[in-house]
Amino acid sequence: MNGISSLSTLSVHLQELILLIQRHAPSEGTHASSVPELCFRHASQVSEPRHSVNTPSLYVIVQGSKTATLAGDTYLCSPASYIVSPVHLPVVGMITEASPELPYLSLQLSIRPEVILDIMHRSSMQRDTKTERGILLGQSDTPLLEGLVRLVRLLDTPEDIEFLAPMIIREILYRVMKGDQGAFLSRFSIAGSYSYNISNVIQRINRDYSKPLVIEELAKEAHMSPSSLHKHFKKVTAISPLQYQKAIRLQHARRLLLSEGLEAADAGFRVGYESPSQFSREYARMFGRSPMNDVKHLRNTLSVHGDG
Repeated sequence: MNGISSLSTLSVHLQELILLIQRHAPSEGTHASSVPELCFRHASQVSEPRHSVNTPSLYVIVQGSKTATLAGDTYLCSPASYIVSPVHLPVVGMITEASPELPYLSLQLSIRPEVILDIMHRSSMQRDTKTERGILLGQSDTPLLEGLVRLVRLLDTPEDIEFLAPMIIREILYRVMKGDQGAFLSRFSIAGSYSYNISNVIQRINRDYSKPLVIEELAKEAHMSPSSLHKHFKKVTAISPLQYQKAIRLQHARRLLLSEGLEAADAGFRVGYESPSQFSREYARMFGRSPMNDVKHLRNTLSVHGDG
C-alpha cells in the first residue's frame, strides 16, 4: 500500500506542476520567471534535433518526453524524471512526445556550485573526487516534487520570492543530492578534485572560445599533465578539449548567422576560424547543412513553429 500511496502522491504533485507551468508558460517556447534561476519550456509538437550548450542546471520533465544526446550517449527523459548537469555541455536535444492537447512541459533550475558546496558542508553527504560524465539522469520523488511545487507557487506571491526562493532552491538541490547524485554533484564542487579542475577548464574554454586552444596552458591551470587533462576532460564531456571548443565555436557562429545576418566567412572569423572553407566544412559536418542553407532552414522552422 505504501508504494501505491507514494505513486499517487507523486502523480498529484506532477498534475499540479503541469497546471502551474501551463499557466506561467501558456505558449510555445522558453519562458523566464520572476525567480531568476527558474524558467519553463512549452512545446506542442515534437522537434528536430537541436544543438545547444546547456548551462549548469536541474531539468525536470513534467509532461511529454525528450532525449538529450552527448557525444553518442543518449538520455531519455520522461515525466517524473530529471537531468542534472553541473557543467556547460554541448548537447543535442529532441522533444519526442508532445501535442497541442498534451504539450511538452518542463522546468529548468540553474545550479550554482557554491550552493552545492554549502549544502555539503552543512550535511553529512558523501564526498567523492573521481571523475565521471558531467550529466546524470534521475527519477523524481515526492519530496523533490513538493519543493518544486512550492517554488513555482511563489510566482503568485512575488513579494515572497526574494526571501523564500533561495531557501526552497537549497531544499530542492538538497533533495537531489540525498541519493547517488550527492557524490556526483560533489565532484564538481570540491576544490582540487579532477572534476572541479575540469569544470574550471570548461569555463575557460567557454569564455575564450575564439582564442587558440593551448593544451599546455589549460593543463597547467588544471594542475594536470596534458595527457591527464585530455583523459579527465573526456570522462566529463565525452569529447576532447579541441572537439569541445569546436562545438562551442560552431554554436556561437550559428547564433551570429541567425541573429545578425552575417556572411558565413564573417561569422567564422568572429568565433576564431581563420579559414572560411574549414569553417563551412566543420559547420556542415555538425549541423548537416552549409551555413547559409542551415540559417534558411532555421528561419523557416521558426516562422512556422515559433521560437521554442
